[in-house]
Amino acid sequence: MSKGNTFENDFLQLIFLGNPIADIAQNDATGPLTALQLALHTADPGEAGTQTTSEANYGAYVRKAVTRATAGFKVTGNTVYLRAATDFAAATSGSSTCTYFSVGTATSGTGKILYSGAIAPSLAVTTGVTPRLTTGTNITED
Repeated sequence: MSKGNTFENDFLQLIFLGNPIADIAQNDATGPLTALQLALHTADPGEAGTQTTSEANYGAYVRKAVTRATAGFKVTGNTVYLRAATDFAAATSGSSTCTYFSVGTATSGTGKILYSGAIAPSLAVTTGVTPRLTTGTNITED
């Protein structure tokens, strides 16, 4: 079973832009999230995973906040894109091969994954490398 295309678009706009779905859902009026947290992973965190599941662990790695609005994300049809390329902190030590990313709710520690997806091509992160997710990074609701 799948959602209708219009509702898929509405749902992504609710999650990523904070736009209400008429007669169905409103954004939290008292304390809504103002940013979503991007995380890098060295393997698929899976549907049962959290933001810490297979999370990158190179020196200086931290999750990256993206504004939960049209300034941070673009929703077209049933696909959401990053509005701008997003750089993570450059590695100061260690290495990670990042093959997945996730969008979640926590700035650190165990957090709820809203969506995750593969990074193509994968990101080989070693000392001095700044990992980047591009505007081609997307999530499709279908």
